[in-house]
Amino acid sequence: MQIDYSQIIIETINTLFSNLFNSLDKNLYSLLDTVVFIDDSIISDVFFNNIFNTKYGLPFITNSMLLGIFIYYCFKLYLSPFSGNYVEKPYQFLTKILIITICINFSQFICKEFLNINYIFTDLLRSLGSEISGSEVSFSTLISKSIYIDFDTEIYNIFSFNGLLKSFFSIGLINLLLSYSVRYILIKVLILLFPFALLSLSTNSTSWLFKSWFRAFFSLIFAQIFITLILTLLFSLNVKSNDLFSQISYICTIFILTKANSYIKELLGGMSTNISTNFFNLKYLFN
Repeated sequence: MQIDYSQIIIETINTLFSNLFNSLDKNLYSLLDTVVFIDDSIISDVFFNNIFNTKYGLPFITNSMLLGIFIYYCFKLYLSPFSGNYVEKPYQFLTKILIITICINFSQFICKEFLNINYIFTDLLRSLGSEISGSEVSFSTLISKSIYIDFDTEIYNIFSFNGLLKSFFSIGLINLLLSYSVRYILIKVLILLFPFALLSLSTNSTSWLFKSWFRAFFSLIFAQIFITLILTLLFSLNVKSNDLFSQISYICTIFILTKANSYIKELLGGMSTNISTNFFNLKYLFN
């Protein structure tokens, strides 16, 4: 009896991919809503409360550095009649230093309010999207209602067109999970850098650091508003198993979700959460 090795290889590949995608779909994608729709709870834990403590945390460090800048300004102001260099007027400098000091000491509160405002606006859009599409705008709903989630090992064939669509859908969701997890971590890192970004406003030569920080932070938190709009469009599509165009449109919308941060970056600037380019782009954060 002749053994068909090609058929055995195809069945093995199908079984492996089917089991892989099934395990990922069931165990990992529930995290997407957590890492995408961020509120102030991201910085309300013990770690952030301690690190933003004004007695020994980041505000204390930046206040000490601000004091050093103030002392440097005093020397510069004293020597300005002899050096002929332009020095900012004392009342302007003192007013700016006072505002920066207040903001540094309330930096955690300011970041919380930024996140809260963004989350409230996102929640309003999600509610409106639910009214339009008739479904809750969330990744949990996307997973539960998708026709590409359940992989029957006996039916699934990665070498068929339908199998390719299912594979693209799962690979797209894996990319979403990784990309938005990077975004989640970067938001935390930028919040930790916020007191130093405020400190950079104390001198004209370093104020560009704050602008770069704000552009990166705003683009990352604004991405969830864009994601909400895309999810609303996705749930508005009437995907049918016998309609090729609707299926391709559905997969393309998932692809757009994976590129959401890249589109925001092109529009507003900021940081990319693309896995393949993120480490390369880190050195250009302050460009």
